[in-house]
Amino acid sequence: MNSTASHQPSSHWWPIIAAAVSLIVVHGFGRFVYTPLLPLLVDDGLITLSQAASLATWNYVGYLSGAMLALFLYQRGHGRITLALMLTSNALITLLQVFVSQYEILATLRLLNGIGNGVVFVLAPALVLEWLVTQQKAQLSGLMYLGVGIGLLSSSALVELSATWLAGPQRWLPAAIAAIPLALWSSWYLHRLPGHAPAGQGDDHSALWDRASTPLFLAYAGAGLGYILPMTFLPAVASDWQLTLVPSAWLLVAITSLPSTWLWNHLGAAIGDKTALLWNYAIQAAGVGALLLLPQQSAGLWLCAILVGGTFLGAVLLTQRLARSLHPHQGPRLSAALIALYGFTQLLGPWLAKLGIEGGASLSSTFIWGFAALVWAFVLMLWVPARRDH
Repeated sequence: MNSTASHQPSSHWWPIIAAAVSLIVVHGFGRFVYTPLLPLLVDDGLITLSQAASLATWNYVGYLSGAMLALFLYQRGHGRITLALMLTSNALITLLQVFVSQYEILATLRLLNGIGNGVVFVLAPALVLEWLVTQQKAQLSGLMYLGVGIGLLSSSALVELSATWLAGPQRWLPAAIAAIPLALWSSWYLHRLPGHAPAGQGDDHSALWDRASTPLFLAYAGAGLGYILPMTFLPAVASDWQLTLVPSAWLLVAITSLPSTWLWNHLGAAIGDKTALLWNYAIQAAGVGALLLLPQQSAGLWLCAILVGGTFLGAVLLTQRLARSLHPHQGPRLSAALIALYGFTQLLGPWLAKLGIEGGASLSSTFIWGFAALVWAFVLMLWVPARRDH
C-alpha cells in the first residue's frame, strides 16, 4: 500500500472538522477574540481607543498580506507545509501577546497574527476542498466555515468567563491555551491529508474584470467595509454607551453566525445567488442602520449584532459561488481578486474609525461608513447578471 493510500481518511467528515478547527484557531482565538477584549484592554489602560483601532488595522494588513502569500505558495506546491507552520505559529503568537504590554510590540504581533490568519484562511479550505472534489463531496465544503461561528462563540465565552479574574495582557491567556492544542492537531491532520489539484482546472487568460463581474467585485468590496466596523467595535460601542447587555452584543453575533452558512447556502440554491445577495446586503445595511438610528439604546446594538452576525458569512459564500459561475475557469486569479478587495476594504474600516475618533467623532458615528458601503453593495448588485450568457 502506498503512503497516500495509508493516509486516506476513513470518513469525509474528519478533513472538514480539521479545516473548521483551523478556522476556530486563527479566526476565533487569533483574530476576533480581539473584539470582545478591546473594551477591556482599553479599560485596563493597556491601550487607548485610538491605538485599539490601529491594532485592528495592522491585523487586517497582515490578513491581506497573508492571503496573497498563501495564493502564491499554493500555486507553487508549498501550501501544505506553509499551512502547518502558519497555523501553529498563529497560536504561539496569541500566547506571546500574554507577555506584552508595549503598544509597538503588540502591533507587531497583531500584524504577524494577521499574516498567519490570512494564510490559513486560504490554504485550509483550499486543501480540504481539493480532497472533497476527489471524493465527489464538494457540496459539503461550506461546512468548513462553521469553524468561524464556533470560534466567535468560543472566544466570546472565554473572554466573558475570565473577565473578572484577568487583567491587561493576561486577558489573551485563555484563547492561547485553547488555541495551541487545536492548532497542533489540525496542522498535523491537514499536513497528512492526501490530494492533488484536479486536472483541467487551471486558470484561463480571459479578462477577470468585465461587464458581468465588475459590479459583483465592487459590491463585495463594499461588503468588506460594511461588516468589519461592527465586527471590530461592537463591544467597544456598548462600553462607550455605558451599557451592560445580557446577552452581550458579541455573543449574539457569535450565535447568529453559527447557522448562517447553512441558511444562506440553501437560500442561494433556492432563489438564486444574486437574489440571495441582494437580501443579504439589505439585511446587513439594516443592522448597521439600526445602531445609527437607535443611539445609546440596547435595541440598536442587539439588532446590529443579530442582523450582521447572521449575514456576513453568507455574503462570502454567495459571492464566491456567483463569481465562479461568471468565471468558471479562473481559479486562483478569482480567489486573489476577491480576497484582495474584501481584505483591503476591511483594513479601511478601523483606519476610518481612528480618523473619526481623533477628529472628535464618537465611535458609533463612524459606522455611517459601513452603512454607506452596504448600500453601495446593494445598488451594485442590481447590475450583476444571475448567470453568464453564452
